[in-house]
Amino acid sequence: MPRWRRNGGRPVRGQDDDRRAAAPAPRLDAADLGAELGARATLVQFSSAFCAPCRATRRVLGEVAGLVPGVAHIEIDAEDQLRLVRALDVLKTPTVLVLDADGRVVRRAVGQPRKADVIAALGEAV
Repeated sequence: MPRWRRNGGRPVRGQDDDRRAAAPAPRLDAADLGAELGARATLVQFSSAFCAPCRATRRVLGEVAGLVPGVAHIEIDAEDQLRLVRALDVLKTPTVLVLDADGRVVRRAVGQPRKADVIAALGEAV
């Protein structure tokens, strides 16, 4: 079911998009990401050079990864990894993927996340 936003009642495609829900969760590994996955979960952040919210997102994800044992934070420059951006349908930065220990995407968010939301999303991965 699409999310709704105050924009005249028109649906806005997002993490609850039916198209994404029907597709199997992609699985990523260290070769795809260029860094080792966390033992329990991985926070993957797609950023771009001139993205102000990306800097704040980096700080929040880094703090959470430092607080929760076995969680890694990997930041990917979207402009340098276009193949991965296209494969994962990343349309905006920052986009954050929460991967479980096997590298499956269990949650996805676009925009600057709150620390509490990131911790809650990790609950699905660990």
